[in-house]
Amino acid sequence: MRLGQTFKALGEPVRLRLVSLLATSGEQCVCHLTEALNLPQSTVSRHLGVLRHAGLINARRDGKWMYYQLTDDTPAELITLLAHSSSTEEVLVQDAERLNRSCSC
Repeated sequence: MRLGQTFKALGEPVRLRLVSLLATSGEQCVCHLTEALNLPQSTVSRHLGVLRHAGLINARRDGKWMYYQLTDDTPAELITLLAHSSSTEEVLVQDAERLNRSCSC
């Protein structure tokens, strides 16, 4: 059941934070996501793998970097909810601020 897989993937706070960042900022390099979440690259990559398996995100390689974005199949309601929450949930606000700082090099 795809819906069950989606909720299971989003049931982990780090994965929910990742989807929120991608919903509000579009495609991102794993290096920027790592900085935004302030977590080791291996941890972020493992969670991104779960999200890919659930069909919520796509990945593409460019040289040595992987870039991630939400799939076209990601429910619009989820994107709307996360976009709204990203301005009210403190951890999501902090993630977005760190992402903005890491992308402004």
